[in-house]
Amino acid sequence: MIIRHCYSGIISPIGKYTRQGIRKNSNGSLVLCPLYRIFAAMNNEMTTEKWCENVIIADGDYIDKVAFHLIVNFERMIGRRIPQADMARWIDCVALDGGLKPLEQTADSQTGTPARQISVVFIHDKKSAKLENFMPGHYADELHLKAFSDALGEFMMSAFPVEESVVSKRDFFTDVTRTICNLQEVKRVMIIPDAETMYEDVRQALKDVDDEKRITVFAMQPMPGGNFRQEILGYSLMQALGIRGDELG
Repeated sequence: MIIRHCYSGIISPIGKYTRQGIRKNSNGSLVLCPLYRIFAAMNNEMTTEKWCENVIIADGDYIDKVAFHLIVNFERMIGRRIPQADMARWIDCVALDGGLKPLEQTADSQTGTPARQISVVFIHDKKSAKLENFMPGHYADELHLKAFSDALGEFMMSAFPVEESVVSKRDFFTDVTRTICNLQEVKRVMIIPDAETMYEDVRQALKDVDDEKRITVFAMQPMPGGNFRQEILGYSLMQALGIRGDELG
């Protein structure tokens, strides 16, 4: 098994986000209203940017559960303690699996503007305040509205808690995925759904997405195909957990 080298960066606060919320359209399906990143300029003027061309959408509860099972199983297998997964490294590996390549120049030499920006969206149950098996992992304090930069670009993170009494996470995740994948400015999307409960919903939601877009869906095993590429989630998580190929015999 080949463990790919990934890049990690320091997660730090970024500007502010505005969110217009979630509404329903005439046929009753959920619509994610645009999320904008707002930068405060030196003169206190505010400028607004739309979604990045590259987006990662992850079910936070699912990746946390899979990371837990990997930790338990591999600790028994290789006989050592496995630490929490490095969040920045995991995100990097997902981006690499989704087709992003390291940049020769990460920012404009004069303005400092990042050469590439990637939105990372975590969707999670409102009852879950943090990912127990990732570091950093607290949604509100350590991930939401935070960012890190490395050779792949600037990753801007946001977290959306779902209250099941209002809408199921399955429906919310599927509609968010459909909406983002159909945005004109979005060119590449990496999706990590709960493959045990919502894979087929996501698969159907992607069937009419423009073929020119690069969509990658991650799962722990090969799944029925669709209008997207597939990658194995376990590889990126193993890298983030620091599990080396030579330890696996």
